[in-house]
Amino acid sequence: MRCPYCRHPDSRVVDSREADDGQLIRRRRSCPECGKRFTTVEEAVLAVVKRSGVTEPFSRTKIIGGVRKACQGRPVDDDKIALLAQRVEETVRAKGAAEIPSHEVGLAILGPLRELDEVAYLRFASVYRSFESLDDFEREIETLRAAAVARRQSGDGAGQGAGTVTPAVAPTS
Repeated sequence: MRCPYCRHPDSRVVDSREADDGQLIRRRRSCPECGKRFTTVEEAVLAVVKRSGVTEPFSRTKIIGGVRKACQGRPVDDDKIALLAQRVEETVRAKGAAEIPSHEVGLAILGPLRELDEVAYLRFASVYRSFESLDDFEREIETLRAAAVARRQSGDGAGQGAGTVTPAVAPTS
């Protein structure tokens, strides 16, 4: 690491510490030439590869914006959206890859959003999966209904409560 004071091309690490829950590493360094100390911060950059092939840095803000649009008019507060975005980022970073396809980011959003609010999930899924007809919506709603029935039968109340709509099973003819 080049010294920012004298431009000497080498430095010695005096101390290393993790910051931001392990997302950053702060290193205290000493220059052997001038003796001054300085701090560097290292961060693993996660890149998202879009469908067009363009690569851009992962942005939690973009996740929040997309989920906020899906939750518009729904009883979901900003803290829950921020927690969802954090959960998505942790899931994506846990894959351990430096680059991840945007499709995988979308998949990482769908699960937590489904738990947060089923209507917002349907909105997001309809755009993400490019629903083209009412049949696409009906298939997704049937999947949600089947999951709700399975939760009730297992006695698990997860997903039921404020901000979650649990649809009744419609009678079939």
